Amino acid sequence: MRYDAPFPRLIPVRREITAPAESDPAGATSERLEALRGRIRPGMSVAITAGSRGIHDIGIVIKAAGAWLRDAGAEPFIVPAMGSHGGATATGQLEVLHHLGITEESMGMPIRATMDTVELGRCPDGPSVHLDANAAQADGVLVINRIKPHTDFHGDVESGLAKICAIGLGKHRGAAGIHAYGSIGLARWVPEVARRIVDSGKILGGIAILENAFERTARIAFLEPADIGAAGEAALFQESRQLMGMLPFDELDVLVVDELGKDKSGSGLDTNVIGRMMIRGTAEFDRPRITNISVHDISDASEGNAVGIGLADFIPFRVLEKIDLYKMYVNAVTSGIGGVQRGQLPLAFPTDRDAIAAALLMCGRADVENARLVRIHDTLDTVNLLVSESLRDEIDAASDLTVLDDPLAMEFDDAGNLGKW
Repeated sequence: MRYDAPFPRLIPVRREITAPAESDPAGATSERLEALRGRIRPGMSVAITAGSRGIHDIGIVIKAAGAWLRDAGAEPFIVPAMGSHGGATATGQLEVLHHLGITEESMGMPIRATMDTVELGRCPDGPSVHLDANAAQADGVLVINRIKPHTDFHGDVESGLAKICAIGLGKHRGAAGIHAYGSIGLARWVPEVARRIVDSGKILGGIAILENAFERTARIAFLEPADIGAAGEAALFQESRQLMGMLPFDELDVLVVDELGKDKSGSGLDTNVIGRMMIRGTAEFDRPRITNISVHDISDASEGNAVGIGLADFIPFRVLEKIDLYKMYVNAVTSGIGGVQRGQLPLAFPTDRDAIAAALLMCGRADVENARLVRIHDTLDTVNLLVSESLRDEIDAASDLTVLDDPLAMEFDDAGNLGKW
């Protein structure tokens, strides 16, 4: 059965945001690492963390860090630091890094992947502390990650250096142990487990990447070990909140998302952007309030891991065909209660056209022709938007929104698939 609805015409809009940008991420990385110059011994082995997120300059920063360490006399190597991603296998995690352009050839240093860990003890009344076995054997560890709001919990320190220590370097065992305490527990145990790893003496420091609303590097900072999961990282986290992109509308009937992916967000769709937490017992966001969300593809870099698909309400059948249930469920189970709803499948329809029509027909408006609809590429990009004519007054009233062209019809091909834009 084909579903139909009065599809709105969409206005191409761009958010005009003045955003700080780092013009030379490699040079900035090398400059910040000078803080370590006196601590690098000739021949010492240093593990550099590489996570699974779609950080724009992650390859540039890791390569520059490796080059600086070699120049200082160290022998650097890369360790995948991504918890259970990649199907919780060493081979799968190497594949994730490959999709990010991080290979031994491109980085100029070895990559040592394992799911084995060394247990460093246990937090009182909390989880065990696990450290990647290869990182544990190194003379030192340099952690690298983007600092930004987390998609599962709120706290003084969220996604960043503490997380890549506790969850990333903890591998599947460490990640599962922390997630077992639920999203509220994450706020407590991520920084505490990270501090335990720092106390092991292995952590040399951290390179923190802050990105602007255009998904580009805004600033690169170095944190001493004592600041990881503590006041120094908390200050950078507050700075990152001011930099991140958000949707410019408080209320929408339908949000159409072209692509979901683990390279876009740990939750596939950034919960801070869509205003949905979807974790039982955890409070939802005040804004934005979006009635229905449709998702129309899974990024290739996700390798079929569509965890977070449960944050959406409608999908076409072809999205179902791209899901690797094994990889998705490993990630969802590792996430504990946070993976229950986010791993559930939305209503599925034959085509993009049917899925969006159903989202419109089921959004709770009697006057569907006036539905408030926005289309985005993914939740990393909140700058380039297609906005329904029903939101024209709000576009005109906003100082940071520029109309790029006349309204366009929502176009579908003969198979009912959305056109590119």
